[in-house]
Amino acid sequence: MNSEKSIHSDNDLYVQQNGRQMLNKVPEVMIFFWIIKIMATTVGETAADFLNMNLGLGLTNTTLVMSIFLVIMLFVQFRARKYVPWIYWLTVVLISVVGTLVTDNLTDNFGVPLGITTVIFSVALMLVFLAWFASEHTLSIHSIYTTKREVFYWLTILFTFALGTAAGDLIAEGLNLGYWLSALMFAGLIALVTIAHYYFKLGAVPAFWIAYILTRPFGASLGDYLSQPRDEGGLALGTVGTSAIFLVTILCLVIYLTKTKRDEISLSHLTEK
Repeated sequence: MNSEKSIHSDNDLYVQQNGRQMLNKVPEVMIFFWIIKIMATTVGETAADFLNMNLGLGLTNTTLVMSIFLVIMLFVQFRARKYVPWIYWLTVVLISVVGTLVTDNLTDNFGVPLGITTVIFSVALMLVFLAWFASEHTLSIHSIYTTKREVFYWLTILFTFALGTAAGDLIAEGLNLGYWLSALMFAGLIALVTIAHYYFKLGAVPAFWIAYILTRPFGASLGDYLSQPRDEGGLALGTVGTSAIFLVTILCLVIYLTKTKRDEISLSHLTEK
């Protein structure tokens, strides 16, 4: 598209938005991206359980508190002119928690069956994709350099977490596989998507978004396996221990990426669809 090529200027690619130069706002998809994303997903599951149950805030209060923190971080993220690792990944962790809580509220507080919530979030996600593509003619994360595209991006992220929670819980309860086998099943599905992309020409964009959705139930199953009591099929690390381990690991990786800038999207990608 000519509109994508027109943003090339010397060594930087950007658009002018309200007098501000905005560079691409998301990280490159590489091994570090998926490691942090899965860990953020796990933290979303364990942190929500910790605040809701261990601290006794309850589902409604937990949702309110975490939603406020998410709104604050989204404001910071949207104000940034380029991708900043700590801002981006803290927003992902918070949106993981809130996405989990949205599904939990529908199921626990309003009695909506998991099958229906799965359908609701599938339709919502599809509508966001359709609106995004109709408006921007691309769903690539290599093109998040306008405010409108960033809005579509974060809406998509929210619905992938909500859908992953609903579908993951539905499969886990329906098949009664247990935490470890559920994690293996979703890991296998992610592997199939990877194979389909590299060997059967599944496009990079659909492969990315399918894998992104699948990492949510995979991370949740992994988190439950690590945190839940042994008599329930877990390793009994607890929500505090599991959350702490993963948060420290995320922090270390984010510091590393901030120093090395290894996950900044290369300029050549910014003209891709």
